[in-house]
Amino acid sequence: MPSQPSPDAFRRADESPDYAFYAFPRFVRHIDEAAIAAVTDLYRALFPSDGSGRILDLMSSWVSHLPPEVTYARVAGLGMNAEELAANPRLTEWRVQDLNETPVLPYENASFDGCAICVSVQYLTRPVAVLREVARVLAPGAAVAVTFSNRCFPTKAVAAWLERDDAGHLRLVSEYLEAAGGYDVRTEARDLTPPGSGGDPIYAVIGRRPA
Repeated sequence: MPSQPSPDAFRRADESPDYAFYAFPRFVRHIDEAAIAAVTDLYRALFPSDGSGRILDLMSSWVSHLPPEVTYARVAGLGMNAEELAANPRLTEWRVQDLNETPVLPYENASFDGCAICVSVQYLTRPVAVLREVARVLAPGAAVAVTFSNRCFPTKAVAAWLERDDAGHLRLVSEYLEAAGGYDVRTEARDLTPPGSGGDPIYAVIGRRPA
């Protein structure tokens, strides 16, 4: 990475197995409606809207925030709680997998036209390995949208996340993508927070596969 995190960067206050933490479903929204709308607008701009799109919703839950007016050919959800995933109406398929334990994605090369990672990148203990896998399963020209706010479960967020502010999070995720390789040289960092909303801030880092 351009600026290396400390040796303990990916330690967490709670190092108990993640499956125990996520064993019970949480049917809550982790960002407010204005922030959700901003994420949806980003997906609307990045992902195919002609009905042919194949989308990977990584670290998914019971909601995907995809544009309601768009039908996708495939929406694959990979997350930690079966009840949440089963309740998500946008998913055409889903599976439970702990990416911190197994950072290898169970999908073929170039099998998706977009990937969404929403308000969850802060929990990855091997983010570079995961994002390298995302690059592998994305088709040429496809984008991964990593969105996040300033909210998290602090005991499960990695130290590298907790010790940084919002601007630092944007740099950190950009460094993850650069270290992963397989994306265009320049990542794109955006502040998506709606002006004057007074609610949750929302940010995005976008990586694109070379066309």
